[in-house]
Amino acid sequence: MLRLDWNMVITIVNLIVLCLLLKKFLIGPVTAIMEQRAALIEQQLADAKNDKQAAGDLKASYEEKLKTSDAESIRIVEESRASARAEYDRIVAEADRKAARILEDAKKAAEQEREKTLEEARTQIAGLVMAAAAKVLSESNEAGQSLQLYDQYLAKAGVTDESNRN
Repeated sequence: MLRLDWNMVITIVNLIVLCLLLKKFLIGPVTAIMEQRAALIEQQLADAKNDKQAAGDLKASYEEKLKTSDAESIRIVEESRASARAEYDRIVAEADRKAARILEDAKKAAEQEREKTLEEARTQIAGLVMAAAAKVLSESNEAGQSLQLYDQYLAKAGVTDESNRN
């Protein structure tokens, strides 16, 4: 049968005290450390999840900004093209106006040169007529006949009689 003696009782008491001491000084702190560690791991997992969510939001924001910046760059390029086209049209129009003015000035200069040449020709013709008239007068003393020849010549040349007699 089972015998209970003092050694066994002391051993049981020692075991109970040892279990209580181990629970108090070893198992309790180790459990607390393990709970702290588990809480830290859960906190880090929650932080990682939040960081992942924030990174996803940030990525979506950057993608949206990239899309808007693409649209903005396209708008800027189109505005630049329109501005360049307007500047090109303005420069071409200005060049056309300058060319037309130069052409008009050249036409006026040519007309003036033509008028000058015609005036010189009329002057030379008048001189020749005077010389011919003087020659005719020297050959014939009839003044009326010479004056009539002179007037006929000027009428054919297109010069009025009053402007050349003076």
